[in-house]
Amino acid sequence: MTDEQILAQYGPREAMEYDVVVVGGGPAGLSAAIRLKQLAAERGQDVSVVVLEKGSEPGAHILSGAIMDPRALYELFPNWKELGAPLDTPVTEDIFLFTTEKGASRTPNFLLPKCFHNDGCYVLSLANFTRWLAQQAEGLGVEIFPGFAAAEVLYSEDGSVKGVATGNLGLGKDGEPTGSFQLGMELHAKYTIFAEGSRGHLGRQLISRFKLDEGRDPQTYSIGIKELWEIDPSRHKPGLVLHSAGWPLDDDTYGGSFMYHMENNQVAVGYVVGLDYKNPWLSPFEEFQRWKTHPNIRWYFEGPEGAKRVSYGARALTVGGLLSLPKTVFAGGALVGCEAGYLNAARIKGSHGAIKTGVLAAEAAYDAITKGRQHDELTAYPDAFERSWLHDELNQSRNFKYWFKKGRSVATLMTGIEQYVLRGHIPWTFHREHPDHVYLKPAAECKPIDYPKPDGKLTFDRLSSVFISNTNHSEDQPVHLTLKDPTVPVRINLAKFAGPEGRYCPAGVYEFVKAEDNSDRLQINASNCVHCKTCDIKDPTQNIVWVTPEGGGGPNYANM
Repeated sequence: MTDEQILAQYGPREAMEYDVVVVGGGPAGLSAAIRLKQLAAERGQDVSVVVLEKGSEPGAHILSGAIMDPRALYELFPNWKELGAPLDTPVTEDIFLFTTEKGASRTPNFLLPKCFHNDGCYVLSLANFTRWLAQQAEGLGVEIFPGFAAAEVLYSEDGSVKGVATGNLGLGKDGEPTGSFQLGMELHAKYTIFAEGSRGHLGRQLISRFKLDEGRDPQTYSIGIKELWEIDPSRHKPGLVLHSAGWPLDDDTYGGSFMYHMENNQVAVGYVVGLDYKNPWLSPFEEFQRWKTHPNIRWYFEGPEGAKRVSYGARALTVGGLLSLPKTVFAGGALVGCEAGYLNAARIKGSHGAIKTGVLAAEAAYDAITKGRQHDELTAYPDAFERSWLHDELNQSRNFKYWFKKGRSVATLMTGIEQYVLRGHIPWTFHREHPDHVYLKPAAECKPIDYPKPDGKLTFDRLSSVFISNTNHSEDQPVHLTLKDPTVPVRINLAKFAGPEGRYCPAGVYEFVKAEDNSDRLQINASNCVHCKTCDIKDPTQNIVWVTPEGGGGPNYANM
């Protein structure tokens, strides 16, 4: 049944009214909700705020390195230490390596650009920080609905956003209601703040509908793949931050690694690959596994007491920066955090930008509501951003992603000049021309990459990795990885690009199999999906569209 038919048979949907609806319970969305309640409390007023979170709980879908610059947190909660925010491991040392296959060279700290220094920052689990933020929000009176995925944007007759609708529950694979069917509900608001994270399902629709990216550079993304390990105490140093660039990627492919030493002998290790890569034979997941075998890296996992992999996950990152930032307001709503693209790729940080923009949007919404406005553009939000320290920070790094189109050597040199020599006072601006998916070359023009088999100790396969991400989806629900044209994967992607879906997906969702007549077909194992959104971004024909599955499904990240 179509959505219209379901509504005709089971509708109308129940509707709830709020001053502000926040879509997404990550750092940006929760910070917006918190700031709204703080402002109302300061003035003895009441503002009704609800946060919709598609994960089973706040933090369940949150994945990041992560190092946090606490500047924005200090502005939101000056007493965050007394409140018990889980920032327990200050950065103690920065190491940056350039790696070859067998060796590495360390960049002297005095030559590291300012953007690579982490003085005053903290290594943390962003998932746990998000859970703490949710506790603070609820303590201030914010309603949080975990397990409810916002599946549809609702519009008023004048075209302004009036809220969202949650997805229907209890649909079978064929899209027909089952015995456990429940109609979604509508949440109406004076303003709706969208904080879904990178490549948000609804945010993508809003950017297209309101032409928010008109006149901006095409947005660009990376995939970040992460594992959490427990290692030998003799090789663990709380607060140590290690980044590397170089092998196993070639000079023309953007990417690099991180290793962050947390508390309790745990290290967060991960790999980031720009989704503008050209070779369809490349697999970001396999590149990550290869990187761990480098002599300077595997040493950390080979202590006398051994090491154990604890968790795994993957997520797209929005890395275009200031030049790719869309217009962030439209009639009735706003985009905040990675939904818009405030991550600073040069600093490898986004949580401080998420918090800051959530706060700025909340302040604009609160001012509008108290003046009796609704469903108009919150222009005070982008105006405040342009006057903020965050704008200054992103402006200093505005060319960062562009330089990597010139290769790693040029990018390293020019980033050093812009950040270290010019100290961010950059007299030139360069623009990108194309979205990530157009860069993929035909397979016949590229060299296949022979990846070694995993050993099950240091390197692993996708399925065992997905298992420890605690990913779970109801098997009897419509596939949330949809195809505009079901013939395209075999007819174009397999024939021309050697089926890149099976390599760029870090969860084993896509595989080409033989049908009974020996023809090829694409099999979609949707239950494996960790909601990274890579397929929605990198598919060379833009034929794959990621839509929201039932709320509460997907990964459930602990300490990630």
